[in-house]
Amino acid sequence: MRVLGVDPGLTRCGLGVVEGGVGRPLRLVAVDVVRTPPGADIAARLLALDQALTAWLDRHQVDAVAVERVFSQHNVRTVMGTAQASAVAIVCAARAGVPVTLHTPSEMKAAVTGSGRADKAQVGAMVTRILGLASAPRPADAADALGLAICHVWRGGAAARIDAAVAVEAGRRAAAVAGRAVSLP
Repeated sequence: MRVLGVDPGLTRCGLGVVEGGVGRPLRLVAVDVVRTPPGADIAARLLALDQALTAWLDRHQVDAVAVERVFSQHNVRTVMGTAQASAVAIVCAARAGVPVTLHTPSEMKAAVTGSGRADKAQVGAMVTRILGLASAPRPADAADALGLAICHVWRGGAAARIDAAVAVEAGRRAAAVAGRAVSLP
């Protein structure tokens, strides 16, 4: 499975692609941070994010996109920009026909470090260890994007297997009910 993790932001939007599966080593495919100037027009900034994300989706041919779920912050201006960047990522993935999953920051931290309250340094250290990197990705937005991708591979893969098992069981039950219904006089 190849996953694009997106740590949304207008000034810095972290992008990271990992490949692997549950129980198999993960491999770094690419990581970067898209930057837009804070003083630029909002439309131009969102368009720049759209173009960068579209290029990444075309280049890396991912199976899924994992976006950090926007959470309430004290600074409304910051949360609005983050939400707008998040929406651009979701739309780009939808346009490309790639499924999107939102993960909370604490969900990602728990998956990567074992603690939902881990700080940025801990996330960076564990991303470095999990992917076998020589040094932590910088800035922290890059490490967070990779953490989201790792979280999705590990948690998304498990969720997909559970969904598949539930669907198989539902099919068996439906077939059993249908079989009984046919045999009744």
